[in-house]
Amino acid sequence: MPDARRYDTLLAKGEDRKQRILSVAQRLLTRNGWRNTTLAQIAGEAGVTAAGLLHHFESKEQLLHAVLDARDLDDESHADQGGDLLAQIAQVADRFNRAPEMVSTFTVLLAENILRDAPLHDRMLARHQQAIDIVAELIRRGQADGRYRTELDPVVKAVEILAFIHGMETIWLLDPSIPLTEVFKQYAETLARDFAPTKKT
Repeated sequence: MPDARRYDTLLAKGEDRKQRILSVAQRLLTRNGWRNTTLAQIAGEAGVTAAGLLHHFESKEQLLHAVLDARDLDDESHADQGGDLLAQIAQVADRFNRAPEMVSTFTVLLAENILRDAPLHDRMLARHQQAIDIVAELIRRGQADGRYRTELDPVVKAVEILAFIHGMETIWLLDPSIPLTEVFKQYAETLARDFAPTKKT
């Protein structure tokens, strides 16, 4: 039994160390970008050796993916992919307030990985395309049950919505004082009017 407890303690310490490395990586990536952030810098600020960092993350690219994994997990745990699209858009500001460091890190990594040869380009592109598919499907469901105008192009509107959200992320990082909640609420109200079926006379 003592051996089992010692093993559990080691596992817990290892997980704490891993989370500390991820937290430091998020902060340094936001401040310096991935090109100007080294594993040695991350290890130093996390209080671990280079070998200790490599025990958890075998390469810089693997660590970058782990940072995005944490962001994706946070998104998935707070999203309702079968819920009301407009209500979810109105609540996007909650994510900014809940996890500002994730918004910052994602925005920096997205900008740095636009070029095709960047290490996260393919993942960022696939994630973007998946997001378009999810939003477009929610619009199609609204059209199918009569809540949204059928002449809307779901993909075009999905691209517009995601462009708005990414733009707001950038503007908010530049000026956190903007009335974020009200902006998203009004945008959702504008979409509701745009999506509403034309009343027959």
